[in-house]
Amino acid sequence: MLGILSAGIAPGLALLSYFYLKDEYDSEPISLVIRTFLYGAFLFVPIMFFQHVLQTEHLMKSVFIDAFLNTGLLEEFFKWVILFYVVYRYVEFDEPFDGIVYAVSVSLGFATVENIFYLFANGIEHAMTRAILPVSSHALFGVIMGFYLGKAKFSEGNKAKWLILSILVPSIFHGVYDYILISQENWLYIIFPFMIFLWWYGLRKVKKAKILSAKHMKKRYTVQQTLHS
Repeated sequence: MLGILSAGIAPGLALLSYFYLKDEYDSEPISLVIRTFLYGAFLFVPIMFFQHVLQTEHLMKSVFIDAFLNTGLLEEFFKWVILFYVVYRYVEFDEPFDGIVYAVSVSLGFATVENIFYLFANGIEHAMTRAILPVSSHALFGVIMGFYLGKAKFSEGNKAKWLILSILVPSIFHGVYDYILISQENWLYIIFPFMIFLWWYGLRKVKKAKILSAKHMKKRYTVQQTLHS
């Protein structure tokens, strides 16, 4: 039991640490990051409930709908709700890159609980595959969501555009991921190139968010200097 718990938790904590340490300006309080991680963990229950109801009532009429609505959109929507209605208002969410830190935290909270239940049901021998595929994919969906949330909070232009993209883009990527897994017989040959692309895309968003944060911090410093001069 201890081995399964360790194998279930370790990938999520490792990925969370990785993205947390990417924050070069005013690192977020560990207590808030942990709290956000727990919000994501608690999402497991309502998400599983809704997915069970949809499957039991046979509302998922096709593999496409199952992948993109029952999994992709549903899971990303619940994460987005927590991020927008709770985390978005954090005083500590004070630069664009913070959106990535908090979104990854919510995503990995959910992914970690999901991973633990899966390993208990199917065996610890699946731990490595789970770490490489679903856990890391959830982290990257969080990166994408957090990037656009950061843009929404700190952009001076059309915030609605970035808010829409913050749920739409990760939901599409999530839907593609699940569609590959449940519809393709030789899914291994497709999912790994897709994961390589997802990592490339996610790390590109990380780089862009760091640039946005640097500009934001420079602007904030200039304003502070002006006020004190």
